Amino acid sequence: MYVGRIVAVGRTPAGKNAVMYRVSSRSFPNRRTVTTPRGLAIVPRVGHEGDLAKNPYIAYNCLRVAVVGQGGSGLVAAVATNGSQTDPITEKIATGMSIRDAMVEALAALDYEKDELKTPRIAVAVARDAAEGWAGIVRHDGLHVRSFPLVAGQAFYLATYEISNPCTKCVSDFRAVTADDAAQWIVSGGKFADLEKPVCSAAAVAGAEGFDMAGTTVEA
Repeated sequence: MYVGRIVAVGRTPAGKNAVMYRVSSRSFPNRRTVTTPRGLAIVPRVGHEGDLAKNPYIAYNCLRVAVVGQGGSGLVAAVATNGSQTDPITEKIATGMSIRDAMVEALAALDYEKDELKTPRIAVAVARDAAEGWAGIVRHDGLHVRSFPLVAGQAFYLATYEISNPCTKCVSDFRAVTADDAAQWIVSGGKFADLEKPVCSAAAVAGAEGFDMAGTTVEA
């Protein structure tokens, strides 16, 4: 089944909170995940930079970590999305806004992507030590943001198509240990293995103080 872009929030079997993001694409498969000073980003593969002229939505920061408080002494939360909403959600959380409110404000302000498919904007976020994770979507017909109780070895997921309503039924087993494992899991692990056209992915898993991040790109 093809569901487009996918986000997931969950907890590893060892009890570490995590967020994941996967690009699945039929129209623009020539993309990769790269590390930047701000986190992880989705960009065209070398030689396919011209795709940006065809669709401005295909490159963006997909995963960032927000730190609240001077010197990183406050809340630490990871945010993963399928578009430019990553930045305002992260920055609002960093000012002390709740994850819920940051997600609602950013998704409502940016709205769905104005392409031919009216592609929804999706997002997940979780604080390092929280008992719940958050997922949200803004479609052309509505906005939905909700929390999920985190359970060790499970991940809740949401996609731009078909699986576009945050619900407790959209859950996969989640057996990752590291951020690298998590980035691979959303490509080929659990229920994600049945979802078509994987291109690249990104993940963050809670570490000793903040979040460890990793990305993977599927071989063309």
